[in-house]
Amino acid sequence: MVERNESMRDRLLARLPQPENLAEYRKETEDLLAKHEKALFWEKAPSVMLSLLAVGLFAVVISPWGSKLGTREIQFLCAYACIFFFTGAIMDLRYRIYRNRVELLKDVKQVQLQVLELQTSLEKAGENQP
Repeated sequence: MVERNESMRDRLLARLPQPENLAEYRKETEDLLAKHEKALFWEKAPSVMLSLLAVGLFAVVISPWGSKLGTREIQFLCAYACIFFFTGAIMDLRYRIYRNRVELLKDVKQVQLQVLELQTSLEKAGENQP
């Protein structure tokens, strides 16, 4: 069991990026996370817009303007409002999944940076010892 754990440890450490410049890797990581944060905004916008559109259509149906519409028009508006609402809900689910993936990526990158810093400090400590 110990050999298996050691080989798993070696495999995980082998997959860890080995940048020559830790500060440059940290900057690349910050840029990557900033790019994902910006993309999160654009992932959220369509779901909000579709939900607002659905609420607007329902508001038209129950407003005084809705009483001027015929039964067919009211059914048409309600059907479209439901379609917009459910499409918005699906897009919101996509946004939440993407947001959770970005949060997981943040955690992984933070752990990677900590491990790289520890490796660097251990290498420096090893060089300083006679």
